[in-house]
Amino acid sequence: MHGAEPENWYGHSRKAVEAGVSGVIVSNHGGRQLDYAPATISALEEVVKAVEGAVPVLLDGGIRRGTDVLKALALGAKAVMVGRPVLYGLAARGEAGARHVIEMLNEELELAMVLCGCRSVAEVTRAHVQTEGDGIRALL
Repeated sequence: MHGAEPENWYGHSRKAVEAGVSGVIVSNHGGRQLDYAPATISALEEVVKAVEGAVPVLLDGGIRRGTDVLKALALGAKAVMVGRPVLYGLAARGEAGARHVIEMLNEELELAMVLCGCRSVAEVTRAHVQTEGDGIRALL
């Protein structure tokens, strides 16, 4: 869906499912192509609705904290892809740095879940976030 306009995300996602894809990755390729490329989290919920549970939806991009993971899960992502933060950890401290980044994200996610009253990822729901359509994007 590279370069797709927001109003086309739904249609493109439906067509992908109809074509037999095994999953959908919502990505803006690091947001580097255009100055004002939309954040992947902004497209996520619409894509999840479009695929209607037929295939898993993964979010790629914008994951910097455990709360970002929680927001993505709440909006319907089955998983997130973490590239840049892990690369930064790798560059700074090698394998130990990359491992540390993953551990930090996991710890932050666990804390955010506890603060939201969730004992497992399965308990994270749409009710745990607000989006631009609801007002301000934030954890509740």
